[in-house]
Amino acid sequence: RLMAADTAAARALLLFLAVAVAALLRTGEASVHEYSGLSFLNKGNAFILHAGSEGLYAPVSPANATAEEEDDEAAAAAFIRYFVSFDKITFRRPEETNDSVKETSSSKVQIIVFEIEDREMIGGSAYGGQKAICCTSDLAKLGACAEGSVIYRPSQVNPGWPQLFVASFDGSDLIATLPSRTIPVKKTGMYNMYFIHCDPALAGLEIDGKTIWKNPTGYLPGRMAPLKNFFGLMSFAFVILGIYWFYQYMKFWREVLPLQNCITLVITLGMLEMALWYFEYAEFNETGVRAKAITFWAVTFGTIKRTVARLIILIVSMGYGVVRPTLGGLTSKVVMLGGTFFVATEILELVENLGTVNDLSGKARLFLVYPVAILDASFIVWIFISLAKTLSQLQARRLMAKLDIYRKFTIALAITVLVSIGWIGYEIYFKSTDVFNERWQYAWIIPAFWHALSFSLLCVISYLWAPSQSSMRYYPTLLATSTWLIHWPSYLTAIS
Repeated sequence: RLMAADTAAARALLLFLAVAVAALLRTGEASVHEYSGLSFLNKGNAFILHAGSEGLYAPVSPANATAEEEDDEAAAAAFIRYFVSFDKITFRRPEETNDSVKETSSSKVQIIVFEIEDREMIGGSAYGGQKAICCTSDLAKLGACAEGSVIYRPSQVNPGWPQLFVASFDGSDLIATLPSRTIPVKKTGMYNMYFIHCDPALAGLEIDGKTIWKNPTGYLPGRMAPLKNFFGLMSFAFVILGIYWFYQYMKFWREVLPLQNCITLVITLGMLEMALWYFEYAEFNETGVRAKAITFWAVTFGTIKRTVARLIILIVSMGYGVVRPTLGGLTSKVVMLGGTFFVATEILELVENLGTVNDLSGKARLFLVYPVAILDASFIVWIFISLAKTLSQLQARRLMAKLDIYRKFTIALAITVLVSIGWIGYEIYFKSTDVFNERWQYAWIIPAFWHALSFSLLCVISYLWAPSQSSMRYYPTLLATSTWLIHWPSYLTAIS
């Protein structure tokens, strides 16, 4: 069994290393969306490629600016710092289709950019029939559009939008180039970009190039921009907590217990994780390119912290050091579960944070979320079963002091669970009622809440169980209480 466990652990480690190297070698750029090897999907009578979706903030106009001043060229130039731009985008059609493609108006690729409020302005139908993206012959006869072109109507609330750009194939040319240009953003919103062509003869069309999206404060996407300041505040808060904790640690170092060493480890990992995330976001915001090495270590420190916390909680819930001196034959199972969880979580976090940033989550993410959620659920079920057995054994042996601590732990855990479940309910409501990400400006609050809740509980635990002359009487049961409370929210978050 031990050999099998070691073999499985070795395979898991090799898989993790392979994925980590692959992720680091990827072109993981933030507000720089690269297009290479992507295919157009057939949707109705159109062939569509989703080029990106990001929340963009518009600059605040001066209070004393007049309408004329906002419309002149000098004012327009000021907006050039907040934009969506095309950079060397080319379209190549297969050589074998070159002879069959005639020089028609449909031999073109159209790029449409619109704010999410204008989504109903895209597409149309003749006589109330099925909605089409590309102009049909019936619509063309009605004079509503030109056949083979993308159907769109000017926005009533956002003048000048949607914006349409065209890259045309001249005669028998294999390549169509979209001139480099910049689209200034004058209204805060969730902007979407699609590459569309209406000609079935352009099947197998290849695209190469990139687009760059920029906010007033930098290259961070709108949903992520507030998290930069949040991680900065969290880093400062961890420094203050660390100063308090390490002062107590040094003052009563002779009385330090394994519980307090675990709290020290959690504080240290938290300090490193928050600092790395802040510097990663700062670099990302400055250059538009993610600092992959910093991201990798921020993800890894966070994953180690979560894995170690779960293992400690599970072991203590089994009564290790309280009602049983060893774990016996369960050791290999605990190690295997912890190793598998670490690999699954690390892969999920690396793919999420080292890939191209897009404010619309892809369905492929679910494929990586499910294993983590299942493993998290396994931890929770095993922990609760073990905890129930330990409570029964403590009561049977009449270990009243330890039983009292475990009961207090149960009350504290119940309060934390209620808060967590309440927030998860809100998170589900938030996401289910915001299909088009129209409330993107508030989306950052969802992950920030879990960090803030965990840190608040850690502060309470650090105050209650700081090293002191009376530390020994609290060991060993408070180890489970402290570590569980710190990391409980992440269990429910993964499942939700």
